[in-house]
Amino acid sequence: MNPPTPPSPPADAAAAAPRAEEEISVLSSNGARASRKSGSIRHHDFRQSGFLTPSELRRIRQRHEQFVRGLAARLAMFLRLEFVVQLGKLQMVSYQKFTEALPSPTHITLFKAEPLKGVGLLVLPPRLGLTLVDRLLGGPGQMSPDNRDLSEIEITLVDQIATLLLTEWCNHWPEMRELHPALLGHENNSRFLQTATPDTAMLVLTLNAGQGDQLEPIQLAFPYATVEPLVRLLCPAGLTDADGQSPRPAKPKWSAEYDDVAVPVIAEWQGLKLSAGDITRLRCGDVLMFDPNGVAQVQLRFSQIPKFLGRPGTRGGKWAVELTGPATT
Repeated sequence: MNPPTPPSPPADAAAAAPRAEEEISVLSSNGARASRKSGSIRHHDFRQSGFLTPSELRRIRQRHEQFVRGLAARLAMFLRLEFVVQLGKLQMVSYQKFTEALPSPTHITLFKAEPLKGVGLLVLPPRLGLTLVDRLLGGPGQMSPDNRDLSEIEITLVDQIATLLLTEWCNHWPEMRELHPALLGHENNSRFLQTATPDTAMLVLTLNAGQGDQLEPIQLAFPYATVEPLVRLLCPAGLTDADGQSPRPAKPKWSAEYDDVAVPVIAEWQGLKLSAGDITRLRCGDVLMFDPNGVAQVQLRFSQIPKFLGRPGTRGGKWAVELTGPATT
């Protein structure tokens, strides 16, 4: 009697197994062809190349540190109380990941930073929004215990804060003087947002704001298309490399004011060493034997600083030195 035949795996599983181990030919960064497993290859949409180098993120963070300090002062003057604003995270995430992580309920203000492309999002916790409304209406501005959707009147009052915040952000980009905010609308549920495709890269800035130790997160999200021109202003092409190294210093320009400054030039060569006793015994008519190779190697000093090597000779009946290369120090 033949043993029972084991059940064969499902067709889908059998097809998936070799596909996961499939070797794909790729080109490495140095141009060499290599093989990689298909599971280790990540897909990339070149239409959304929202990747910033560490040096670019560092420059953007430094600019936003200035923005946060200015915003804290503006809000304190506007609300007439001590208002804390701290810079939290600054990161690049996809639009889908960002919207899925937003809590519910929340207050989302849609805006544009004219004339830049893309629609940005200003996310404000309802509790913080109600606290700001209470202060604008003359209240103490204590953190509200409620966490509900804002009414139409409350949204209108919160728009004053949103306009102040976005205007302050635009003012911290003096390289683009015409930059100004424009509010487009509001939403209280992130699942209904359709301002960008799910794979759009977003620059998300998190601010912790409030009174004392009662801080709530405020999030500013910009599509990569919005911040890309600003990144170019911070990091002009050719100034930094992909590793974020310091830019090379610019070549100094010559000033015509130094054209007539007199610099002493001295030509000397070395090749003979004498003891102190031999020098005391030198008399007129004595002959000193120099190394021919050393005599042909003249060192030119400019103001006592060696700069060039050369060969001695004559030109026009006068002694001269032909420069052959830089002096080695």
